[in-house]
Amino acid sequence: MSNNGTDLTHGFISSSVAILLFVSNYVPLKKYDTGDGMFLQWVLCAAIWLVALVANLILHCPNFWPFAMVGGGCIWATGNIAVVPVMKTIGLGLGLLIWGSFNALTGWTSSRFGWFGMDAEEVAKPLLNYLGAGLSIVSTFICSFIKSEIPKNTCSMDTTPLMTEHVTNKTQDPCPGSSWVDKLSPVQSRMVGCSLAVIAGILYRSTFVPIIYFKDHSKRNDSIYAGASQYDLDYVFAHASGIFLTSTIYFLAYCIAMKNNPKLYPEAVLPGFLSGILWATVTCCWFIVNHSLSAAVSFPTVTAGPGFIVAMWGVFMFKEIQGQQNYLLMIFAFLIILTGALCTAFSKI
Repeated sequence: MSNNGTDLTHGFISSSVAILLFVSNYVPLKKYDTGDGMFLQWVLCAAIWLVALVANLILHCPNFWPFAMVGGGCIWATGNIAVVPVMKTIGLGLGLLIWGSFNALTGWTSSRFGWFGMDAEEVAKPLLNYLGAGLSIVSTFICSFIKSEIPKNTCSMDTTPLMTEHVTNKTQDPCPGSSWVDKLSPVQSRMVGCSLAVIAGILYRSTFVPIIYFKDHSKRNDSIYAGASQYDLDYVFAHASGIFLTSTIYFLAYCIAMKNNPKLYPEAVLPGFLSGILWATVTCCWFIVNHSLSAAVSFPTVTAGPGFIVAMWGVFMFKEIQGQQNYLLMIFAFLIILTGALCTAFSKI
């Protein structure tokens, strides 16, 4: 088999693994109260860094590029802050459908047209590529009509944070485990959830910009990045280091804002760590897909497909999406997403 054929095989296998694990990434968190998500964010990012460290050792410690850490990692950690509020306002299924569509669309646009200093990518069948991107827009529009029902947080012993205020205060919140998300009205929840899902999708996509920039400029002798690795996985440790550093800074700032009284949820530690391991594995596979199939193909295929499967979990396991009309809209949106992903994937061949 030719090198090109081998790359395609590795790309599609890694894409399948990424989609499978992407579906399971945030599911462990649904059964546990995570408050405002700041503590969970730090636990999840610690797990990501550990997995990336192992991958870095396996790769024999390739060159470390600080820009991949400061750029991509910081952007991802910023977008990831929105995950818990999105799950609490519009649900995991609908949230992933929306941010997956914007992730795919932003990734396709920046890679296809060469935004942010990257080289524009060429595909064998441009018409299929454009059609796939257009269907991502249509699917997002349809998702906006899907209604989700998310139960509000209620006070119980199971949702009591690990650290609470020890000084008696008569005006204390009767539900100390609740966060600002739990206090939103239904209309506010939907507006906040959809907006944060869009922002998260755009930021998630932008995390790969420094790596693609390195690869493009490594081919130019006059660039300071001349000779940089063309293998995306060589940048995974710098990427994860930026994620962990940024999440630590955010968590320290959160502790200061909470006057050294952060809300820590012990039951979320193991699920959060498992979620971080799954996400880090997805990212390693995603980097391989970027190398084998290019970003213009990988983003629509990896981000669009899992949304429907998670939406199914939202229907049957978490009961977030109910009603015949919502079911039909969700199935219609999935068919469009699937068609768009296939069009984009085969446009490379």
